[in-house]
Amino acid sequence: MLWNTEGFAGPLAAVCADIPARLRPPAAALPVPTADDWPSPLPGETVRPILDRARADRGTPWPQPLASAAARVHRDGDRDGYEQQVFARQARLSRAVVAALADDDPRRLDEVADGVWLLCEQSTWCWPAHDDTLRRHGSVLATATDPFLDLGAGEVVGQLAWIDHVLGARLDEHYPGLRHRIRHEARARVFEPFLRRRDWHWLGLDGHVHNWNPWIHGNVLVAALVLCDETAERERIVALAAQGLDRYVAVLPADGAIDEGYAYWWNGACRALEALDLLAYATDGAWHPVPSVPALRETIGFPHRSHLGGPWYVNLADGPARPPADQPWHALHRAARAVGNDEARRHAAAQRPVGAPAATEDAGLGRLLRALADDVWLAETAEVSPLPAEVWLPSTQVWLARERAGSAAGLTVVLKGGHNDENHNHNDVGSVIVASDGVPVVVDAGRPTYTAQTFGPDRYDIWTMQSDWHSVPRVSGNAQPQGAAFAASGPRLIRTDEMSALDLEIGGAYPAGSVQSWRRRAALRRSGDVVLDDRWDGAGPGTEVRLLLAGTVITGEGWAQVTPLEGATPVRITWPADAPHTLSVRELDDPMLSGVWGARLTRLAVGADGRTELRVTVEQERNEDERS
Repeated sequence: MLWNTEGFAGPLAAVCADIPARLRPPAAALPVPTADDWPSPLPGETVRPILDRARADRGTPWPQPLASAAARVHRDGDRDGYEQQVFARQARLSRAVVAALADDDPRRLDEVADGVWLLCEQSTWCWPAHDDTLRRHGSVLATATDPFLDLGAGEVVGQLAWIDHVLGARLDEHYPGLRHRIRHEARARVFEPFLRRRDWHWLGLDGHVHNWNPWIHGNVLVAALVLCDETAERERIVALAAQGLDRYVAVLPADGAIDEGYAYWWNGACRALEALDLLAYATDGAWHPVPSVPALRETIGFPHRSHLGGPWYVNLADGPARPPADQPWHALHRAARAVGNDEARRHAAAQRPVGAPAATEDAGLGRLLRALADDVWLAETAEVSPLPAEVWLPSTQVWLARERAGSAAGLTVVLKGGHNDENHNHNDVGSVIVASDGVPVVVDAGRPTYTAQTFGPDRYDIWTMQSDWHSVPRVSGNAQPQGAAFAASGPRLIRTDEMSALDLEIGGAYPAGSVQSWRRRAALRRSGDVVLDDRWDGAGPGTEVRLLLAGTVITGEGWAQVTPLEGATPVRITWPADAPHTLSVRELDDPMLSGVWGARLTRLAVGADGRTELRVTVEQERNEDERS
C-alpha cells in the first residue's frame, strides 16, 4: 500500500489510504504521449505562435541569471531582475520542446539539450528571495551543497521530468548521458533534500498551510514518478507528496474559497487538483479523491464565483484585479468535467475565444503539454461565463452581488470581512469593491512588484498593504493593524424583494478604544444602485469613510463622478452634502499597478466627525433616453 499512513491523515487519506494502488512504471507514469506517439500535426492555432517564438530564439544568447542579480535581494531588495532571467530561460526551453515535438529535425533537439544543460549547470534552482543560505551559512549566494527546495526548484525539476518523459528516447539517441545528468541533479537538489529535511515551512507541519504546499508537492510528485526507478524510495517520495497534499486539502475550507484571492487559486488549489489528477493516472484510477472531497469539488467553482466581467476579477490580498488572461484554463476545464460542474466548465471555455491558443508556454511546460494532449479541451467551443447573481463565501466572509445573472452590465458590489492575518494579507477588513459593467470603479489596488520588503518585517510600510489605501473607514484617526485578532464578526446576509445585502461588524479591526461598534452594510438594490451604510457608536475625531477610485474623478459638494477604465458606464457617488470630502491622488510608477489601473488612483475621503452614520450611494449615470 503506497499511502503513507504514518502521522498525519486528512480527507485524502480518508478516501484513499485503504485502497490498494500500484504506480505505473516511470516511462508510462504521465498522461501525455511520448514524442513518437504525439498526433501529427499538433494543433496549429496553439503551436504555430510557439514555433514562431522558438524560431526567433535560435542563435540568440540564452537568458543568463547572474550572481550580481541574485545578491541584490540582500542588498537593495530587488528580486525581480534575477527571477525574470530564470523565467525567460525556462520559457525558452519549453518552446524548444514543443518545436522538437513538432519536427524531429535534430537541430530542434540541440536547442532542448542546450536548455537542459544550462539548467543542470545553473548553480541553484531556488529563487534567491526564498533561500535560507544567508541564515544557515552566512552566504548571499546559494550554497550548492545545501540546496533549498522552493517553488523555483520545484518548477525546474518538474520541467526536466516532463522533458525526460516526452523526449527521453531522442535524447538517448543524440545526447547519451544527458538523462543521467538530469537524474543526478534531481536527486541532489530535490529528492535528497525532500527526504532529509522536514523543516520546510511549506510542508505545513505547524498548521500554516499555503499555496507553496501543492505547488511544490505537485512538482516533486511529477519528478519522482518519472526520474526515480521503481524502488521503495520512489514509493516513499510519492507517499510523502500525497501526505503533503493531504495537509493542504485539510485546511481548504468547505466552500472552496482562497483567502489569497483568485490569482493565487491557479498556484494553490489548482495545483492540488492537477497533482491529484496525475496521482489518479499514475495509480490507474485507484486514487481518485477529488469527486469524494467536498472542499475540492467546491474550489473548482471559485474562479467563476470571483469573476466581475471580461478580464476583471475580485482581488483580495496580493492578487491583481486584472490578472494575466493566459491561465491554464484546460486544468479548470478538466477538473470541472471530473466533478460535473458545468458552470466552471463554461467559465473555462469562455476564456478561449475561437481560434485562440489552447495554452502557452508561460504557465509551464507540464501545463502546456497537458493542454495539447487534452482532446476534449481542444475541441471545446466558445461559451459565456456564468456570472452568478450572488456569491457568499463564509470562510473568507466575501460576498458578491450583481444586477442579473449571466451579465456584467450594470453594477456589481463586493464586501469583504475576514481578518488581518490572511495569506498574503492586506489590512482590509470591511473593504468594498464596486464594478460598473464589470470594470472596477471602487477598487482594491492589489500589490506592487515583489521585493525583499514584501515578505519582510516592513511589509506594512508598503502603501498598498495599509487599510488607509483600501476602501475602509479610518476610525478615530486610526488605521487597521495587522493580526488575526483584528477581524470582522457577526456577518448577516439580508435578502428582500428590494435588495440583497451583507451587514458586518468591523469595529474589531481597529485598535482597542477606537470605536465601540461599527456596522458596515453593502447593499445592491433592485433599483440598480449600490448603497454603503456605515453605522457606529463611540468613534472620535479623525473618522472618515474612504473609497479608492479608478478612472477620472471630479467632485462637488456631496457628489463625485467617476469615468471608469475601458469605456464602462460612468458612475455617480453621492453622500450627505454637508459632509466634507478630500481627494488624494496616488501616482503609480510600478508596472504591476500601472499596468492594471493606469497612471493613478484617487482616494475619496468623506469626513464623518460628529456623526454616527453615513450613507454613500453609487449609481450608473444614464442619459435622458435611458432614464425615460
